[in-house]
Amino acid sequence: MRLVIVSNRVTIPERQEKVAAGGLAVALREALESRGGLWFGWSGEISETVRELRTAQRGKVSYCVTDLTEAERQTYYLGFSNRALWPNMHYRLGLTEFSRADYAGYLGVNRRFAKALAPLLKPDDLIWIHDYHLIPLAAELRRRGVTNRIGYFHHIPWPPAEVFGALPFSATLISTMSAYDLIGVQTKVDARNLCDGLATLCGAQVDGDRVSMGRRRTLVRAFPIGIDVEAFRRLASASVRAATIPIRTTKQSLGERKLVIGVDRLDYSKGIVQRLEAFGTFLRNHPEYSRRVGLLQIAPPSRSDVPEYAELDRQSDETAGRLNAALGEFDWTPIRVVKKAYSRNALAGFYRRAQVGLVTPMRDGMNLVAKEYIAAQDPEDPGVLVLSRFAGASHQMGEALIVNPYDTHEVAEAIRTALAMPRSERLRRFQTLYATIDATDIDWWTSRYLDALAGIETVEEEAPPRPVKRGRAGRAISLARSVDLPPGTTRRTSRAIAPAASR
Repeated sequence: MRLVIVSNRVTIPERQEKVAAGGLAVALREALESRGGLWFGWSGEISETVRELRTAQRGKVSYCVTDLTEAERQTYYLGFSNRALWPNMHYRLGLTEFSRADYAGYLGVNRRFAKALAPLLKPDDLIWIHDYHLIPLAAELRRRGVTNRIGYFHHIPWPPAEVFGALPFSATLISTMSAYDLIGVQTKVDARNLCDGLATLCGAQVDGDRVSMGRRRTLVRAFPIGIDVEAFRRLASASVRAATIPIRTTKQSLGERKLVIGVDRLDYSKGIVQRLEAFGTFLRNHPEYSRRVGLLQIAPPSRSDVPEYAELDRQSDETAGRLNAALGEFDWTPIRVVKKAYSRNALAGFYRRAQVGLVTPMRDGMNLVAKEYIAAQDPEDPGVLVLSRFAGASHQMGEALIVNPYDTHEVAEAIRTALAMPRSERLRRFQTLYATIDATDIDWWTSRYLDALAGIETVEEEAPPRPVKRGRAGRAISLARSVDLPPGTTRRTSRAIAPAASR
């Protein structure tokens, strides 16, 4: 049984490339190599016109990629995926922006992907689709007669029906998920929210983790994603022994001072500005730690074409500068914000050096930084993880110091508690956390999901599914009709701020 993986972005590795262990991309590649398979998606490149598919063979893995046009990038990727779905699914209705043109572009790219992928499929292929960019892809494949088992994994949070329902055409979009045989999410809360959304918005019948719409049944389960724990532990040990330039420089600049570390993409869901404010509150409330501890926040920029991210870039610089001016000394800068990406080796070394890992997103599907921080610790003298209760990782990692990231005083006190924690308690917490992430690592996640998908009994359809949206009078509106936009539709944006928007 061949495995076919579909994701938004696909990078064709060079023949001589040596891929470092760890990371989702490596785990998926290893799953493909063990079974033989195909990886399909966007090349990451932009073309003036849609070009033919480009393919490459690397061992037992076939790569097949397509470019996007600039219009598709604006509507499918920057528009609907990242200005509508991303903020909505992170519970940020005030930042959710909807455009019919973006939605049409999103559906159009999914339709084009399905058209290109369908001829490449074999009858017994196992298809695994990843993340919010590709929610309706299975429905488009079903319309083209694909009857294979199709699974989907949602890497980010799934919000409650009242939040997702604020998105125009939410019922239409969520109904397309009935075309999947298995839907995986990060936590049981996400699974419950998704099932409730299918029932509330589409009238689906829900029985535990089974959802029925018409004759098709879909299984919805939590599959918390992991990391390659052993590989990351080795990276951290090797990085410290090798004394790489970043690690050596950090050690020299810190001296005997303790280190608190945060590592995130520059994204509003990560709570970076609030984290900086919390560290400032910690220093104000506990002046005895002045000159004795510093915060290193690594925050490589992302999606700089989206205005909200440019504003976050400005806010983080302003906040760090203001706090350093107020709290720093001529020979001590309490907060350092570094907006560049580091290698996994360097990050592993930073984690190992830090006495406190500060992982405080406002909302996150899982957050693998929390798991990487624990994997990197010295088993004889481990640091302490401070973790947001709104990160999916908190459902597994209860021995961390769990905090509300909206409460800067609570986060500040957790930093103090972590720095003052005796070694015996640090060891107890670390040993429990390490055992948890080791037992649920990336190999466990991959095999558990694929075993579940392979074992599902598929349900034959009398006809390809027709995803629907219920109108005010309860009438069904076909998906095809719902995206027939008037000629000349422009990017007229509306804020999705009330659940009534989709009713």
